[in-house]
Amino acid sequence: MPAINSIDKVIEALDGIIKQSEDNNDSAGYFAALYRKVTARVKLGIINNEFEDGARMEQLDVLFANRYIDAYVAWKQDMPVTASWQKAFDITTNYWPIVLQHLLMGMNAHINLDLGIAAATVSNGSNIMSLQNDFNKINTILSSLVAEVQNELADIWPTLKWILQRTRHVDDFMVDFSMQLSREGAWQFALSIAGKNAAELNALIAARDSKVAAKTTIITHDGFWASLILGIIRLGERGTIKQKIEKLKT
Repeated sequence: MPAINSIDKVIEALDGIIKQSEDNNDSAGYFAALYRKVTARVKLGIINNEFEDGARMEQLDVLFANRYIDAYVAWKQDMPVTASWQKAFDITTNYWPIVLQHLLMGMNAHINLDLGIAAATVSNGSNIMSLQNDFNKINTILSSLVAEVQNELADIWPTLKWILQRTRHVDDFMVDFSMQLSREGAWQFALSIAGKNAAELNALIAARDSKVAAKTTIITHDGFWASLILGIIRLGERGTIKQKIEKLKT
């Protein structure tokens, strides 16, 4: 794969993963489709000068995205990946996880592990605190996409529309809250690894990866009743994998 050194190259690479997933009916494309939407919104934010340092934000976006793209390519080539990404990729070969579970597994690996590493890396040689305001602005961008993704999931699983009407969008709060907690945790992780030497850095990343991978049980819900409910939702999802990816990327 050619070097990915700009946000446009990131989008191009994500388009490649999405196309490959659509062609192969591969549910790994769900997260790639969501990620492309987020990346396009970050690009728009850079163009519109929404960040204090647009050039640095693009660099952060590229470093961040490369961790996912590299993991995806390695996984496809049967090479080792972090435990967090291995968990996320493993469920793509299973029929039963619902679309939301695929998205959450990708977000868990990418936000809870990769984001802190990318933030610490882009701040190398400078004060990481100068990045905090721009880092926090990503929360606003993610939150702004919640309703849009919600509607797409409702098209895939129509019963969700009924739930949304009766919960008064309490799910908006829950999704926003969980995203914020993840990003706050990522920021604290970035602070903990900034400026560390290679040996310390590798040890801290390995420990974090193990912790993040262990969190996936919250998403996969192995219990009988949770599995039964998720199974019913899965059977109610409409469309092929390709059609679901199409909904998520538009």
